[in-house]
Amino acid sequence: MNSFFSAEFFKENRANLRKLFTGTAPIVLTANGSLQRGGDSSYKFHQDSNFWYLTGIDEPDALLVIDKDREYLIVPKREGVQEAFDGSTDFDEIARISGIEAVYDNKEGWDRLTKRLKKAKHIATLSAAPSYIEHYRMFSNPARQKLMDSVKEINSEITMLDLRQHLAKLRVIKQPAEILAMKKAVNITMATFKDVARSLKKLDNEFEVEAKLSYGFRNRGASGHAYDPIVASGLNATTLHYLKNSDTLNSKELLLIDAGSEVEHYAADITRVFAVNEPTKRQQAVVDAVISVHEKALSILKPGVMMKDYETQIEAFMGEKLRELGLIKLIDHDSVRKFYPHSTSHFLGLDVHDVGDYDQPLEAGMILTVEPGIYIPSENIGVRLEDDVLITTKGPLIFSKNLPFVL
Repeated sequence: MNSFFSAEFFKENRANLRKLFTGTAPIVLTANGSLQRGGDSSYKFHQDSNFWYLTGIDEPDALLVIDKDREYLIVPKREGVQEAFDGSTDFDEIARISGIEAVYDNKEGWDRLTKRLKKAKHIATLSAAPSYIEHYRMFSNPARQKLMDSVKEINSEITMLDLRQHLAKLRVIKQPAEILAMKKAVNITMATFKDVARSLKKLDNEFEVEAKLSYGFRNRGASGHAYDPIVASGLNATTLHYLKNSDTLNSKELLLIDAGSEVEHYAADITRVFAVNEPTKRQQAVVDAVISVHEKALSILKPGVMMKDYETQIEAFMGEKLRELGLIKLIDHDSVRKFYPHSTSHFLGLDVHDVGDYDQPLEAGMILTVEPGIYIPSENIGVRLEDDVLITTKGPLIFSKNLPFVL
């Protein structure tokens, strides 16, 4: 498969980072490390999105160093048993992909970096997350903290400068190659959703639907899922991040699928409802209400809009629809959020919940989801309708507009 991304893409990203970061401190960024799955086996490796954005390299434990007009990569060389199991490290291929001519193994690279760090007062890097992120109830990848600890061992007086805002500012505006990759991911997802719809009467379980999604994504050229898919029938659809995908399908209930393929690290994120039989009047009324909110959201999105103001308008409009459905009597925050407990939009890109500043106005080139939903556990109804949208000066461009809301 021809790549959407050449070495020039990564070179330009590094050049833009140097322009945005006006300091003279060396920039040192780490790749992710592999994470233990159990015993001596690891989870499938997933690269740090910022590191990939600047290098295109999928090697774990690599380092990128940008020091004024010099740049190089430090990549651990696989030897012995590790080489037998995981293959050798192709330094020439790494140089070709990244556009960085100087690629060193750990010893040579760290010898070079150590000499620079001993003299430096500052280092520009990406701050490490806490080892355990309470809000998400998950452990973070330790690679950034490991880098900081190694730097401090070399020079305990050095000060860390955080580049997270710089990279977020660069990544939130999508370049043509990124847009093409995301359009392909969306197209693959739409085609696969249609496959599911055509065969739904023959499927008995949520896991069969998940298997069909996986096959469709890979068969059409995606690397796989951009995130764990949600295949939720009936009551399960009222759990926002339902991931068991193991229940029996009920032909009288709606099936919600929230899934997206991944193409060259870029995500699609689409949600639709599926019906084996014609939806009941009540189910259709809920679907129609969500469609109305979806259309309202699209009518607001344009450059200059503040996300907070946008979400406030959608909450009020959703309140009207919930009242029409007889679910609430008064339109207030708590009443609305009982049936609509999430935001309407998030940024999309290398991460399914991509970087972006929600306190800054929207700009052309940003890609967002639009995903209102209504969840009624007492009626076994959960409806979410999600599209992927590019902000342009002429209005929102909906990548997934050709996919019906109900399949």
